[in-house]
Parts: sequence; C-alpha cells; structure tokens
Amino acid sequence: MPLSEYEQRVLEQMERQLSSDDPKLVNTFQGRASSGLRRWVLVGLGAVVGLTVLVVGAATSNPIVGVLGFIVMFVSAVLAFSPPRRSGPTGVVGPDGTVRRPGTAPKPSRNQSFVQRMEARWERRRDERGR
Repeated sequence: MPLSEYEQRVLEQMERQLSSDDPKLVNTFQGRASSGLRRWVLVGLGAVVGLTVLVVGAATSNPIVGVLGFIVMFVSAVLAFSPPRRSGPTGVVGPDGTVRRPGTAPKPSRNQSFVQRMEARWERRRDERGR
C-alpha cells in the first residue's frame, strides 16, 4: 500500500531531522561511500601488479612467475566485475521464527484459504498502524 502525500512529507522531514541530528548514525546505516573508491583503487593496483609480474615472468622465461602474474590479474578482473558485498541486515526474523530477506513478504501457508490469508494480511496492516 503506497504512502499518502502527507505521510511521504512527514517521512522526508523525519529523515532530514535524523541526518542533521546524528550524521554518524546515518552514515553507519547507509554504508561508507569511500569503500567504493577504495575497491576500485585496490582492483586497479592489483591489475597493474599482476601485469608487471606477468611481464617479468615472460622476460625472464620463468613460467611460474608469469602464471602468478596472470592469476593476480584475473582475480583483479573478477573483483572489478563482481557486485560489491552489501553490509547490513541479511534477514528479518518473522513472528514464527523464520528468517526472510528484508522487503519480502512472508509466503502464505498453503493450508490456509484465500479468505484466511486476506484476514491475516488485514490484521498485520492494522497492527502496523498501531490500532
């Protein structure tokens, strides 16, 4: 169910207030922006080091050094194209003790009828609103 315009304004106002009151807490929940830059610097450095070791291995006719350089370059390329890990909550524990991903609704039981599932959904919404 989407939020009304009033609820969206109140939520935005609360977010602004929180970010002005405690920016450290907001940064903790949002993650660090510098970690993306640090990741790219490390990946680039790994690729340059791997290429250098590969060239040294080829120049000295040492295949082991060349293979190690290739492996370092390959790992750097894999890290560059893989999505970054997200820190934060990995699951939400439901009232019945099951763990699910945040933002996903729990799956309804197959033993319940359509009407029972709708009643349970209605009750959850009422509970969320505090009534």
